[in-house]
Amino acid sequence: MEYKRLGSSDLWVSEIALGTMTYGQQNTIADAHAQLDFAIAQGINFIDTAEMYPVPPNAKTQGLTEQYIGEWLAQPHIKSQRQKLIIATKVIGTGRNYKWLRDDSIAALSRNNILQAVDDSLKRLQTDYIDLYQIHWPDRNVPMFGQVDFDPSQERQMVSVAEQLETFAELIQVGKIRNLGVSNETSWGICEFSHTAKAMNLPKIVSIQNAYNLINRTFDSHLAEACYREDVSLLAYSPLAFGYLSGKYIHKSPTDVRMNLFPNFGQRYKKVNVKAATTEYMAIAKKYNLSLVQMALAFVRSRWFVASTIIGATNMEQLKENIDSVNVQVNDEMLSEINSVHARYFNPAP
Repeated sequence: MEYKRLGSSDLWVSEIALGTMTYGQQNTIADAHAQLDFAIAQGINFIDTAEMYPVPPNAKTQGLTEQYIGEWLAQPHIKSQRQKLIIATKVIGTGRNYKWLRDDSIAALSRNNILQAVDDSLKRLQTDYIDLYQIHWPDRNVPMFGQVDFDPSQERQMVSVAEQLETFAELIQVGKIRNLGVSNETSWGICEFSHTAKAMNLPKIVSIQNAYNLINRTFDSHLAEACYREDVSLLAYSPLAFGYLSGKYIHKSPTDVRMNLFPNFGQRYKKVNVKAATTEYMAIAKKYNLSLVQMALAFVRSRWFVASTIIGATNMEQLKENIDSVNVQVNDEMLSEINSVHARYFNPAP
């Protein structure tokens, strides 16, 4: 397992991160603790969660993921290693109507809401500090989660970037969070957060967590440039495109998989050219005696802007295969073939 510096921070994160959004919905607390134990035994030091997890979010299960992780962190043999672990969580943005999480859903990133969110996460996680605190999605109107067009008619009340950063500065000052990141963000957002921080001497964002995989490489152009110039690293989520890049949806898939359990979830991966592109990527993987999972994860891990690839699994077999992908390297010939498919089926699941 290799470790990479996260943006301009002093955090060195494992090249594979353990994603946890199924804990409390598809995974029991026993499952969660088994996965966490196995992951750190393989050298993973980076665990990613969010206040609204598990997903799909609802009032009944919200917070269970952090709670499961907190009970694991509280075990004496893990608590003694806390300083070696990097725990990342997230605060919700505006616009998703999660009134069951907090009453004030209009100004989701107001000072009071952020302060409450951090304290609630710390309590559930049973820790004194959060290593990386992320804005789950922008407070402002932006296209996200499979949307591609910006629509000015959807403008809404938002908390300014400066106000958000001022609140995060307070939290860093008192030691409740160490570093700040964003998620589901745009190039404009990267630059605005970075420039505001410089102008006002406020904490700088060090990471962005966006979807990135073989069938969604929208990050490659404008976002990659913005992150390069502002020293921000990508934490790539959905590297297997909600399981589509395992190949299991090419034919009839099992009934207990996420996209069948939650049919309204992950609509971006149900677009017209997804199956055709996935089929061609499967053929490349087969040529090199790899599973599509191994090749897909190795591709994401190989990208220069990726600090860590966030994997998720609902069983130990999946988790082991995902972590074992660190032993696979994408060579020039394989990359050329991948790029050839990408040219024919350009970002079918943006």
